Amino acid sequence: MNSIKHTEPKVLKSFAQLLGTKMNNWKLEIPEKFGKGYCWGYVFNEHIRMLIFNYKLHENMVIENPDINETARVILFKFQNIFPDTESLPEDIPSMTTPSVLIATRSLNTDITIPVHTNTATINIEVDAGYLRGLFELPDQSHLLQNLLENTQPLLFEQMIFPSLQKIVDEIVSDSSNQIFKLFFLRLKAEELVCRLLMELEKRDMKQIYTLNANDIERIYQVKKQMLESLDKPPLIKELALAASMSPTKLKNLFKQIFGNSIFSYYQEFRMKEASRLLKEGALSVSEVGYKLGFSNLSHFSKVFFSHIGIKPKQYSKMHVIKTPPKI
Repeated sequence: MNSIKHTEPKVLKSFAQLLGTKMNNWKLEIPEKFGKGYCWGYVFNEHIRMLIFNYKLHENMVIENPDINETARVILFKFQNIFPDTESLPEDIPSMTTPSVLIATRSLNTDITIPVHTNTATINIEVDAGYLRGLFELPDQSHLLQNLLENTQPLLFEQMIFPSLQKIVDEIVSDSSNQIFKLFFLRLKAEELVCRLLMELEKRDMKQIYTLNANDIERIYQVKKQMLESLDKPPLIKELALAASMSPTKLKNLFKQIFGNSIFSYYQEFRMKEASRLLKEGALSVSEVGYKLGFSNLSHFSKVFFSHIGIKPKQYSKMHVIKTPPKI
Protein backbone atom coordinates (compact mmCIF):
# COMPACT_ATOMS: atom_id res chain seq x y z
CA MET A 1 0.00 0.00 0.00
CA ASN A 2 2.81 2.43 0.85
CA SER A 3 4.52 1.73 -2.47
CA ILE A 4 1.30 2.62 -4.32
CA LYS A 5 0.91 5.88 -2.39
CA HIS A 6 4.50 6.76 -3.30
CA THR A 7 3.62 6.46 -7.00
CA GLU A 8 0.43 8.56 -6.81
CA PRO A 9 0.88 12.18 -8.05
CA LYS A 10 0.68 14.84 -5.36
CA VAL A 11 -1.61 16.98 -7.50
CA LEU A 12 -4.25 14.23 -7.56
CA LYS A 13 -3.94 13.77 -3.82
CA SER A 14 -4.60 17.49 -3.43
CA PHE A 15 -7.58 17.19 -5.78
CA ALA A 16 -8.93 14.25 -3.75
CA GLN A 17 -8.52 16.23 -0.52
CA LEU A 18 -10.42 19.15 -2.05
CA LEU A 19 -13.25 16.75 -2.95
CA GLY A 20 -13.23 15.18 0.51
CA THR A 21 -12.22 11.74 -0.74
CA LYS A 22 -9.12 9.56 -1.23
CA MET A 23 -7.32 7.84 -4.08
CA ASN A 24 -7.54 4.07 -4.34
CA ASN A 25 -4.89 2.17 -6.32
CA TRP A 26 -3.91 5.23 -8.40
CA LYS A 27 -7.55 6.12 -9.09
CA LEU A 28 -9.68 9.06 -7.93
CA GLU A 29 -13.44 8.65 -8.37
CA ILE A 30 -15.29 11.98 -8.53
CA PRO A 31 -17.92 12.03 -5.72
CA GLU A 32 -21.46 12.34 -7.08
CA LYS A 33 -22.14 15.63 -5.29
CA PHE A 34 -19.28 17.25 -7.22
CA GLY A 35 -19.86 15.61 -10.62
CA LYS A 36 -18.94 12.32 -12.27
CA GLY A 37 -16.00 10.55 -13.83
CA TYR A 38 -12.50 9.66 -12.69
CA CYS A 39 -8.79 10.48 -12.68
CA TRP A 40 -5.88 8.04 -12.82
CA GLY A 41 -2.37 9.11 -11.87
CA TYR A 42 1.02 7.36 -11.99
CA VAL A 43 4.49 8.54 -10.98
CA PHE A 44 6.61 5.96 -12.83
CA ASN A 45 9.94 7.36 -11.62
CA GLU A 46 11.62 10.72 -11.10
CA HIS A 47 11.63 11.34 -14.86
CA ILE A 48 8.13 10.54 -16.08
CA ARG A 49 4.55 10.49 -14.87
CA MET A 50 1.09 10.21 -16.41
CA LEU A 51 -2.30 11.67 -15.49
CA ILE A 52 -5.57 10.45 -17.06
CA PHE A 53 -8.60 12.74 -16.68
CA ASN A 54 -12.14 11.92 -17.78
CA TYR A 55 -14.69 13.76 -15.68
CA LYS A 56 -17.34 16.46 -15.48
CA LEU A 57 -17.72 18.75 -12.47
CA HIS A 58 -20.71 20.86 -11.54
CA GLU A 59 -18.43 23.91 -11.24
CA ASN A 60 -14.81 24.95 -11.86
CA MET A 61 -12.28 24.61 -9.07
CA VAL A 62 -8.72 25.74 -8.42
CA ILE A 63 -6.09 23.74 -6.57
CA GLU A 64 -2.54 24.57 -5.58
CA ASN A 65 0.14 22.84 -7.60
CA PRO A 66 2.31 20.92 -5.11
CA ASP A 67 4.69 19.83 -7.88
CA ILE A 68 5.52 23.29 -9.22
CA ASN A 69 9.19 23.23 -8.21
CA GLU A 70 9.67 19.60 -9.16
CA THR A 71 8.27 19.84 -12.69
CA ALA A 72 9.70 23.16 -13.86
CA ARG A 73 11.89 21.43 -16.48
CA VAL A 74 9.42 18.92 -17.85
CA ILE A 75 7.90 18.66 -21.30
CA LEU A 76 4.15 18.16 -21.34
CA PHE A 77 2.41 15.86 -23.84
CA LYS A 78 -1.32 16.53 -23.58
CA PHE A 79 -3.61 14.18 -25.53
CA GLN A 80 -7.11 15.45 -26.26
CA ASN A 81 -10.24 14.10 -27.97
CA ILE A 82 -8.77 10.61 -27.69
CA PHE A 83 -11.19 8.68 -25.52
CA PRO A 84 -13.23 5.98 -27.29
CA ASP A 85 -16.99 6.57 -27.47
CA THR A 86 -17.53 3.92 -24.79
CA GLU A 87 -15.22 5.83 -22.42
CA SER A 88 -16.28 9.39 -23.19
CA LEU A 89 -18.74 11.05 -20.88
CA PRO A 90 -22.08 11.67 -22.60
CA GLU A 91 -21.78 15.39 -23.34
CA ASP A 92 -21.65 17.42 -26.51
CA ILE A 93 -18.41 17.06 -28.49
CA PRO A 94 -17.99 19.59 -31.33
CA SER A 95 -18.01 17.91 -34.75
CA MET A 96 -14.73 19.58 -35.72
CA THR A 97 -12.74 18.19 -32.81
CA THR A 98 -10.11 15.70 -33.81
CA PRO A 99 -7.67 13.58 -31.78
CA SER A 100 -4.48 15.54 -31.23
CA VAL A 101 -1.66 16.07 -28.76
CA LEU A 102 -0.19 19.33 -27.49
CA ILE A 103 3.55 19.28 -26.81
CA ALA A 104 4.69 22.15 -24.61
CA THR A 105 7.58 23.30 -22.49
CA ARG A 106 6.66 23.87 -18.87
CA SER A 107 7.68 27.54 -19.10
CA LEU A 108 4.33 28.18 -20.80
CA ASN A 109 2.56 27.35 -17.53
CA THR A 110 4.45 28.15 -14.35
CA ASP A 111 1.44 29.17 -12.26
CA ILE A 112 1.35 27.95 -8.69
CA THR A 113 -2.34 27.13 -9.07
CA ILE A 114 -4.08 24.80 -11.51
CA PRO A 115 -7.61 25.45 -12.82
CA VAL A 116 -9.78 22.36 -12.65
CA HIS A 117 -12.29 22.76 -15.48
CA THR A 118 -15.77 21.33 -15.41
CA ASN A 119 -15.27 19.11 -18.46
CA THR A 120 -11.91 17.39 -18.89
CA ALA A 121 -10.98 14.35 -20.96
CA THR A 122 -7.24 14.23 -21.52
CA ILE A 123 -4.13 12.16 -20.93
CA ASN A 124 -1.13 14.16 -19.73
CA ILE A 125 2.36 12.69 -19.88
CA GLU A 126 5.12 14.75 -18.26
CA VAL A 127 8.74 13.89 -19.00
CA ASP A 128 11.93 15.48 -17.73
CA ALA A 129 13.70 17.22 -20.64
CA GLY A 130 17.14 16.21 -19.38
CA TYR A 131 16.07 12.56 -19.26
CA LEU A 132 14.92 12.70 -22.89
CA ARG A 133 18.09 14.48 -24.01
CA GLY A 134 20.15 11.63 -22.59
CA LEU A 135 18.28 8.90 -24.48
CA PHE A 136 19.51 9.72 -27.98
CA GLU A 137 21.90 11.96 -29.87
CA LEU A 138 20.32 14.49 -32.20
CA PRO A 139 21.94 15.51 -35.49
CA ASP A 140 22.58 19.21 -36.01
CA GLN A 141 19.73 19.53 -38.51
CA SER A 142 17.12 18.48 -35.92
CA HIS A 143 16.57 22.13 -35.02
CA LEU A 144 13.04 21.72 -33.66
CA LEU A 145 13.84 18.85 -31.30
CA GLN A 146 17.01 20.50 -30.07
CA ASN A 147 15.04 23.59 -29.06
CA LEU A 148 12.28 21.50 -27.46
CA LEU A 149 14.64 19.31 -25.44
CA GLU A 150 16.77 22.24 -24.32
CA ASN A 151 13.53 23.48 -22.72
CA THR A 152 14.81 27.02 -22.29
CA GLN A 153 12.06 28.93 -24.11
CA PRO A 154 8.25 28.81 -24.29
CA LEU A 155 7.29 26.43 -27.11
CA LEU A 156 4.09 24.70 -28.17
CA PHE A 157 3.44 22.19 -30.96
CA GLU A 158 0.26 20.37 -31.90
CA GLN A 159 0.30 17.00 -33.66
CA MET A 160 -2.66 15.14 -35.11
CA ILE A 161 -3.01 11.62 -33.75
CA PHE A 162 -2.71 8.97 -36.42
CA PRO A 163 -4.10 5.40 -36.06
CA SER A 164 -0.96 3.77 -34.61
CA LEU A 165 -0.85 6.42 -31.87
CA GLN A 166 -4.57 6.06 -31.18
CA LYS A 167 -4.05 2.30 -30.78
CA ILE A 168 -1.52 2.90 -27.99
CA VAL A 169 -3.85 5.41 -26.33
CA ASP A 170 -6.68 2.85 -26.45
CA GLU A 171 -4.40 0.28 -24.80
CA ILE A 172 -3.74 2.75 -21.98
CA VAL A 173 -7.40 3.67 -21.48
CA SER A 174 -8.62 0.06 -21.59
CA ASP A 175 -5.70 -1.33 -19.59
CA SER A 176 -6.64 -4.47 -17.69
CA SER A 177 -3.13 -5.60 -16.78
CA ASN A 178 -2.40 -7.32 -13.50
CA GLN A 179 -1.68 -4.80 -10.74
CA ILE A 180 1.79 -6.33 -10.35
CA PHE A 181 2.72 -5.19 -13.88
CA LYS A 182 0.51 -2.10 -14.15
CA LEU A 183 3.17 0.58 -13.61
CA PHE A 184 5.66 -1.24 -15.85
CA PHE A 185 3.12 -1.73 -18.65
CA LEU A 186 1.82 1.85 -18.57
CA ARG A 187 5.32 3.36 -18.41
CA LEU A 188 6.30 1.44 -21.54
CA LYS A 189 3.18 2.69 -23.33
CA ALA A 190 3.77 6.28 -22.19
CA GLU A 191 7.36 6.19 -23.41
CA GLU A 192 6.27 4.63 -26.71
CA LEU A 193 3.83 7.50 -27.26
CA VAL A 194 6.52 10.08 -26.48
CA CYS A 195 9.04 8.37 -28.78
CA ARG A 196 6.60 8.23 -31.71
CA LEU A 197 5.65 11.87 -31.24
CA LEU A 198 9.27 13.01 -31.18
CA MET A 199 9.81 11.02 -34.38
CA GLU A 200 6.93 12.92 -36.01
CA LEU A 201 8.19 16.30 -34.81
CA GLU A 202 11.64 15.52 -36.17
CA LYS A 203 10.11 15.29 -39.66
CA ARG A 204 9.00 18.92 -39.58
CA ASP A 205 11.16 21.18 -41.69
CA MET A 206 11.69 24.12 -39.33
CA LYS A 207 14.85 26.13 -39.89
CA GLN A 208 13.88 28.78 -37.35
CA ILE A 209 12.01 28.37 -34.07
CA TYR A 210 10.09 31.35 -32.71
CA THR A 211 9.61 31.93 -28.99
CA LEU A 212 5.92 32.02 -28.07
CA ASN A 213 3.89 33.81 -25.45
CA ALA A 214 0.38 33.22 -24.13
CA ASN A 215 -1.12 36.02 -26.25
CA ASP A 216 0.38 34.68 -29.48
CA ILE A 217 -0.89 31.18 -28.73
CA GLU A 218 -4.38 32.43 -27.91
CA ARG A 219 -4.53 34.41 -31.17
CA ILE A 220 -3.27 31.51 -33.30
CA TYR A 221 -5.92 29.21 -31.84
CA GLN A 222 -8.56 31.86 -32.43
CA VAL A 223 -7.46 31.95 -36.08
CA LYS A 224 -7.75 28.18 -36.24
CA LYS A 225 -11.24 28.29 -34.71
CA GLN A 226 -12.37 31.06 -37.06
CA MET A 227 -11.04 29.16 -40.08
CA LEU A 228 -12.60 25.81 -39.20
CA GLU A 229 -15.99 27.38 -38.49
CA SER A 230 -16.22 28.48 -42.15
CA LEU A 231 -14.99 25.52 -44.18
CA ASP A 232 -16.93 26.74 -47.21
CA LYS A 233 -14.72 29.84 -47.42
CA PRO A 234 -10.98 29.49 -48.17
CA PRO A 235 -8.92 31.45 -45.61
CA LEU A 236 -7.66 34.92 -46.56
CA ILE A 237 -4.33 35.52 -44.83
CA LYS A 238 -4.69 39.30 -44.69
CA GLU A 239 -8.09 39.08 -42.99
CA LEU A 240 -6.93 36.44 -40.52
CA ALA A 241 -3.79 38.45 -39.71
CA LEU A 242 -5.85 41.59 -39.14
CA ALA A 243 -8.19 39.72 -36.77
CA ALA A 244 -5.17 38.30 -34.91
CA SER A 245 -3.40 41.70 -34.73
CA MET A 246 -0.34 40.14 -36.39
CA SER A 247 1.54 40.71 -39.58
CA PRO A 248 0.74 38.10 -42.28
CA THR A 249 4.34 36.85 -42.08
CA LYS A 250 4.23 36.35 -38.31
CA LEU A 251 0.85 34.62 -38.52
CA LYS A 252 2.05 32.20 -41.20
CA ASN A 253 5.29 31.43 -39.35
CA LEU A 254 3.69 30.82 -35.95
CA PHE A 255 0.81 28.80 -37.41
CA LYS A 256 3.17 26.49 -39.28
CA GLN A 257 5.43 26.15 -36.24
CA ILE A 258 2.56 25.09 -33.97
CA PHE A 259 0.59 22.89 -36.37
CA GLY A 260 3.33 21.71 -38.73
CA ASN A 261 1.40 22.83 -41.80
CA SER A 262 0.58 25.98 -43.73
CA ILE A 263 -2.73 27.70 -43.04
CA PHE A 264 -4.27 26.70 -46.37
CA SER A 265 -3.04 23.07 -46.22
CA TYR A 266 -4.38 22.75 -42.67
CA TYR A 267 -7.72 24.20 -43.75
CA GLN A 268 -7.92 21.86 -46.75
CA GLU A 269 -7.15 18.83 -44.57
CA PHE A 270 -10.02 19.63 -42.22
CA ARG A 271 -12.27 20.47 -45.14
CA MET A 272 -11.77 16.95 -46.50
CA LYS A 273 -12.24 15.41 -43.04
CA GLU A 274 -15.61 17.16 -42.88
CA ALA A 275 -16.43 16.00 -46.42
CA SER A 276 -15.69 12.39 -45.49
CA ARG A 277 -17.82 12.73 -42.34
CA LEU A 278 -20.78 14.10 -44.29
CA LEU A 279 -20.48 11.41 -46.97
CA LYS A 280 -20.27 8.72 -44.30
CA GLU A 281 -23.49 9.98 -42.70
CA GLY A 282 -25.19 9.56 -46.08
CA ALA A 283 -27.73 12.38 -45.69
CA LEU A 284 -26.20 14.40 -48.54
CA SER A 285 -25.16 13.45 -52.07
CA VAL A 286 -21.60 13.95 -53.31
CA SER A 287 -22.56 17.13 -55.18
CA GLU A 288 -24.42 18.49 -52.13
CA VAL A 289 -21.37 17.89 -49.93
CA GLY A 290 -19.11 19.59 -52.46
CA TYR A 291 -21.35 22.66 -52.72
CA LYS A 292 -21.81 22.78 -48.93
CA LEU A 293 -18.04 23.01 -48.50
CA GLY A 294 -17.66 25.81 -51.01
CA PHE A 295 -16.69 23.95 -54.19
CA SER A 296 -18.29 25.33 -57.35
CA ASN A 297 -16.40 22.83 -59.51
CA LEU A 298 -17.27 19.24 -58.51
CA SER A 299 -14.42 17.84 -60.58
CA HIS A 300 -12.02 19.89 -58.47
CA PHE A 301 -13.74 18.67 -55.29
CA SER A 302 -13.24 15.08 -56.45
CA LYS A 303 -9.52 15.67 -57.11
CA VAL A 304 -8.93 17.35 -53.73
CA PHE A 305 -10.87 14.64 -51.90
CA PHE A 306 -8.88 11.91 -53.66
CA SER A 307 -5.55 13.58 -52.82
CA HIS A 308 -6.42 13.61 -49.09
CA ILE A 309 -8.55 10.50 -48.57
CA GLY A 310 -7.09 8.26 -51.31
CA ILE A 311 -10.41 7.43 -52.93
CA LYS A 312 -12.91 9.41 -55.01
CA PRO A 313 -15.94 10.81 -53.14
CA LYS A 314 -18.51 8.76 -55.11
CA GLN A 315 -16.68 5.53 -54.28
CA TYR A 316 -16.28 6.63 -50.66
CA SER A 317 -19.98 7.38 -50.42
CA LYS A 318 -20.95 3.97 -51.81
CA MET A 319 -18.61 2.22 -49.36
CA HIS A 320 -20.41 3.78 -46.40
CA VAL A 321 -24.01 3.41 -47.51
CA ILE A 322 -25.95 1.84 -44.64
CA LYS A 323 -28.08 -0.93 -46.06
CA THR A 324 -31.56 -1.18 -44.54
CA PRO A 325 -32.44 -4.80 -43.71
CA PRO A 326 -35.41 -6.15 -45.72
CA LYS A 327 -38.80 -6.09 -44.05
CA ILE A 328 -40.16 -9.47 -43.01
